[in-house]
Amino acid sequence: MAVSEAVRGQMEGASWIRRMFEEGIRLTAEHGRENVFDLSLGNPLLEPPQEFRNRLLKLVQDDTPGTHRYMPNSGFPDARAAVASSLVRESGIPLEGDDIIMTSGASSSLHVILRSLLDPGDEVVILTPFFVEYVYYVSHNNGVHRLVGFHDDFMPDMDDLEAQLSPRTKAVIMNSPNNPTGVIYPESVVAEIGARIRAAEGKYGSEIALITDEPYRKLIYTDEPYPFVFKHHLRTIVATSHSKDLGLAGERIGYIAINPDYPDKGEMLDAMVFSLRTLGFVNAPALMQRVVAGLQDVTVDVSVYRGKRDFIYDALTDIGYDVVKPDGAFFLFPKSPLEDDVEFVRSLQEKMVLVVPGSGFGAPGYFRLSFGVEDRALEGSLDGFKAALSEARER
Repeated sequence: MAVSEAVRGQMEGASWIRRMFEEGIRLTAEHGRENVFDLSLGNPLLEPPQEFRNRLLKLVQDDTPGTHRYMPNSGFPDARAAVASSLVRESGIPLEGDDIIMTSGASSSLHVILRSLLDPGDEVVILTPFFVEYVYYVSHNNGVHRLVGFHDDFMPDMDDLEAQLSPRTKAVIMNSPNNPTGVIYPESVVAEIGARIRAAEGKYGSEIALITDEPYRKLIYTDEPYPFVFKHHLRTIVATSHSKDLGLAGERIGYIAINPDYPDKGEMLDAMVFSLRTLGFVNAPALMQRVVAGLQDVTVDVSVYRGKRDFIYDALTDIGYDVVKPDGAFFLFPKSPLEDDVEFVRSLQEKMVLVVPGSGFGAPGYFRLSFGVEDRALEGSLDGFKAALSEARER
């Protein structure tokens, strides 16, 4: 039986990262691992901290009855309370355990939120550059996406944001620290996003949720406090995971946090819990809920990623690339020296350097590389970057 036309089209359009991953496997088999420098995947390099292993060992030895059975779909009350307490310490916002839903990571959180908000044909405005799968999350949940442009510093074009907001807008998705750029939207930008949304609500008599995707929130290389969004818009919902800050990408554990002042919060929470259950997630993994409940103030060694960022940023700028230095996450998003970013990515591939074209993130003319890789890959990639830039300049 043929697959659906919708899924076939989505598979064709969403395959850049997966294609580069498969290309890395092919090149490694042909040329040897030591000769291939794969910077294409955002797969966390750092292993979970020792505190994770200690807590996991303790919990798997706990034979208390019921610890691996169903719990409330929203998660164990003590896990939710632990998340809320940590967020209170970080943000100063008075969240409580009832404002938290434990989930199977940020992607599951986004599906749950969108399913709870959207009717067929409703619009979701996405700030670019953006994680490529957002558009599919929207379409899977009956919506239509609209994209907002950006300036050279990767800050959103506020006038374009205003232009994209319409009577059908139900949500805006922002991602900070951003994948693919690593930039953090400062407080002033977050405040203006909230103001533009509120103006649109007044103009159209509508309700617009601000959904913020924050899996890199604790991978930050600046001393500036993280600008939490709750105080800038009442209808704010956070989706996040511990994939990066605890190195647990394969364990699929995260949460949703809703603004405690969200209008009709109870109904929205009920809708999200229902969606969590009926989308098939049912509940977040029981063991991982209990593990991360005791690790809310623990992270991997962020200084390792900071050192890798500094190395590759300095190296690429010395070579001659135009790069915005990221303040978070583990990506760089340099400007392509060729107008056709796909062509430039292919040029790098010929030199055994694998990156992802910016076209896959709604930003043609750039390319993404991950510095969350072994030093060998970063150091070994430099000759390829030099050669590719030299060739591009000769055209």
